[in-house]
Amino acid sequence: MKTIKHIALVSGAAIATVVLCSAALNTDRSTLISNAITYNLGDQLPTKSNSAFKEGEILTYRMHYGMINAGVAVLEVKPDLIEVNGRKVYHIVGSGYSTGATDVFFKVRDRYETYMDKDAMLPWLFVRRVDEGGYKFGQDYTFNHYTKKVDVGNNQKFDIPSGIQDMVSAFYYARNLDLSNAKEGDVFSMNCFLDKEIWPLKIRYIGKEDIKTDIGKYRCLKFRPIVQKGRVFKKEEDLNVWISDDKNHVVMRAKADVLVGSIKMDITGAKNLANLLNRVD
Repeated sequence: MKTIKHIALVSGAAIATVVLCSAALNTDRSTLISNAITYNLGDQLPTKSNSAFKEGEILTYRMHYGMINAGVAVLEVKPDLIEVNGRKVYHIVGSGYSTGATDVFFKVRDRYETYMDKDAMLPWLFVRRVDEGGYKFGQDYTFNHYTKKVDVGNNQKFDIPSGIQDMVSAFYYARNLDLSNAKEGDVFSMNCFLDKEIWPLKIRYIGKEDIKTDIGKYRCLKFRPIVQKGRVFKKEEDLNVWISDDKNHVVMRAKADVLVGSIKMDITGAKNLANLLNRVD
């Protein structure tokens, strides 16, 4: 489980994991977000422009474990913005589920959601529902960026730094990083809150590379998340991520060589993108 979580997280700095659910905001979630937004409403949050994605975007991926097609992942920006207390909010959801033989021996039905401020590019609410091989748990994190606290439930609150992301919003925030002047060896970083901890996410730019995918051949920027060696990975080079070399910064591929094999994620579909993909064939 730690292996899966770590790969999902570091990929979320340049990639992340996934879910499919209703676009409606139910009463309980609306109240949670509203309570966070109304506190010190007069205070100003930072603004962050978004040119990498838009409402209605859907990304699909095939997951491999070794030579086995193990599952499918979907990331979707719901087509309608939600308005809460005068602020517009993206509802971004995704799903990860096992397929084929893997579904028989280790069924996975994971769901993640983030409610992300459109102008500040910060999460207000993170929802996680995990069902992996019969192991189930849920998380609901409410972020208050005015008080710099995150409420994880059960009367537990944690201090958070400015600009904190959750494991889904991190993916979309990272897609808007300015990479136009990136040089080989440059490191980009952000903080992510997961499992009651602040995770410092760092990725190193490796260079440009063309890769073939199910949807064509594309020019990509290659990154290497900086990982802890020994627990999951033998060496830093064991995890690599390729993102499209265009304004979308879509993750096209992620590959991890772990202590117990190899895990790979390849794009199979991209709909309603904000910009054209940089195709080279």
